[in-house]
Amino acid sequence: MFNENTMFWLKIGSAIVMGFGLLGVLGSLTAMDGVTGFFADLAFWPYGRATGSISPEVRLLWGICGGLMAGWGLMMWMLATKIYPKEPELARSIILTSVITWFLFDSTGSALAGAPMNVVYNVGFLLLFVVPLWNSKTKLGAH
Repeated sequence: MFNENTMFWLKIGSAIVMGFGLLGVLGSLTAMDGVTGFFADLAFWPYGRATGSISPEVRLLWGICGGLMAGWGLMMWMLATKIYPKEPELARSIILTSVITWFLFDSTGSALAGAPMNVVYNVGFLLLFVVPLWNSKTKLGAH
């Protein structure tokens, strides 16, 4: 039996990931330089270390990464709504494996790029999925 509360929180987490994906795609627009610069400043702590100039290559990466995040968020939404109600353990395993893999690779890349604060922000995204799935495992195991 699946947990509807877990599914609700997985959908919230998925929507947030899709929202950041959309923000990433918008970050490829010149008009969004202020927003993308703000997020870069948050990652390259202390605030104000980012250069402020956004090259065409960086805009391209914003667009690509935004598209990947949006697609990943949609995939997790579909896992939460289509697979989790029927096979909660399978959905749990797929989502956790995906999120932990993302966290390890993104955080390692962030640290190597000199943006260790991004690792801290990544913990927030990680918790969006680990916490509800951890709670569901406890409840699934109780049945």
